[in-house]
Amino acid sequence: MTSTIGAFEAKTHLSTLLDRVAGGERITITRHGTPVARLVPIRPAGKAELAEVIARLQDFGKGQTLGDVKAKDPIREGRR
Repeated sequence: MTSTIGAFEAKTHLSTLLDRVAGGERITITRHGTPVARLVPIRPAGKAELAEVIARLQDFGKGQTLGDVKAKDPIREGRR
């Protein structure tokens, strides 16, 4: 279920809104009628998702440089 609420009311009733979101509701917050934010429940990440994120970060780090310094060089230097 999705609800819409104004920013002032959201600020005033944040605790109640968080309880509703924890119950599975999605809430769109508007400012002057324009959507600006959405409160959504967070689902816990599974092991497969965490493994995928770690792999993507490791792939991203390969070959990254800081100018003419490889990203791993400062790490190695700090371990000496």
